[in-house]
Amino acid sequence: MVAPHDGPWLDDAAGRLVRPYTISDGRTRPTASLDLLSLVMATGAPPLGHPGPEHTAALGLCEAPVSVAEIAAQLKLPAVVTKVLLSDLIDCGALTERAPDTYHNPTDRSLLEAVLDGLRRQL
Repeated sequence: MVAPHDGPWLDDAAGRLVRPYTISDGRTRPTASLDLLSLVMATGAPPLGHPGPEHTAALGLCEAPVSVAEIAAQLKLPAVVTKVLLSDLIDCGALTERAPDTYHNPTDRSLLEAVLDGLRRQL
C-alpha cells in the first residue's frame, strides 16, 4: 500500500499539491454521524466503484478499530475531510462504525488526562 504522503500528491518544497477539499469533491458534511472519537473498522467487503487513493489509504488503516481522529492524523487531512471519506466507505459497506467504549462519559477525567499527556509528549 502506498502511504498518502508518497507519490505525486506531495511535493517536498510546495507541500500537498491537491487541496484537501478536492479529495472530498468539495463536500464538508459526512453522511454518517461521526465524531473524532468514533471508531471505524473494515468489514472486509471491497469498496464499490473506484475509490481514490485517500479512500484506499483510510481503509488500509482500519484493519482494527481506530478513531476518526487517528485516521485524520495519519492521513494528514482535516477532520471534516476525513469524516467525508470515512462516510463514503461506510455507505458502500467497506467500513462499520461505533461509538467508543468511553463514550458514555465523554468528560471522563482519565480520558482527558490521557489526551493531555499525549499532547504534551508531542510538543
